[in-house]
Amino acid sequence: MSDSNRKQFTGLKREHFQHPWDKQAVDALQAIPGFEYLVKKLMEVGFEQFFRMTNLATNIHVTGNMLPNLQKILKEACQILDVPEPDLYVTTDPVPNAYTYGQTKPFIVVTSGMLESFSEEELLFVIGHELGHIKCGHVMYKTMAKHFKLVLDIIANATFGLSGLISTGLEMAIFDWERKSELSADRAGLICVQDRHITNRTFMKMACSSPKFYDQMSEEDFAKQIKTYQDATDSSFLNQAYITLITARMTHPFTVLRAKQIDDWIEKGEFTNVTGLTLS
Repeated sequence: MSDSNRKQFTGLKREHFQHPWDKQAVDALQAIPGFEYLVKKLMEVGFEQFFRMTNLATNIHVTGNMLPNLQKILKEACQILDVPEPDLYVTTDPVPNAYTYGQTKPFIVVTSGMLESFSEEELLFVIGHELGHIKCGHVMYKTMAKHFKLVLDIIANATFGLSGLISTGLEMAIFDWERKSELSADRAGLICVQDRHITNRTFMKMACSSPKFYDQMSEEDFAKQIKTYQDATDSSFLNQAYITLITARMTHPFTVLRAKQIDDWIEKGEFTNVTGLTLS
């Protein structure tokens, strides 16, 4: 067990926590003619090694005596989720953010802004979220989304310039899946921290990235905001249409929607079914 005595889940599989929207969106992607061909071609380009060398050259590699507290958080998250430990890098960027990259040997990058703004428990959620992407096999498709312009060039070469006929549909399908994949990763983050309040605090900080005001935020009012958002979308087809248009090319869902999906997962008892834990 880790020093925190959080429960570990040896043998945890992605099917145990993968959001159904994520799985449906993956199935839709894979059903697109030529999709697997594009994935194969993208793998041949070698982006992974390029970005790995860039990290080694410009960012801080968390290993040995380098940032031991952050390394401890990574190890705990890997033990909880039963994931092989990936490389972890820190990059200088004031915007709180983290991402995962690399198919054959995934690595995680965390910004300096996130280290400055988030507590160690909140960082555990963030790193658990990124490990969730690895656990669910999201990284290859996320690479595809990140380099979509290159994918379009591949399509153009393969279809003699007729890529416009299929590129829009493929682009929308990738964005749709990318947003829904975040919901599975959020569940992995919750499994790591095993505390809904830490998860809510993390979401609030994502929505308001000004450390100056963190101590003035209210989890109770945030819960009311989640309900207000849900009521507005449930009661109005026009609001649903607006949301569809706004998010069409977004890589992440609205933060309040993410919080709502986690809340639902807990309230429906599904988190308890997976973990055997009950959250207050």
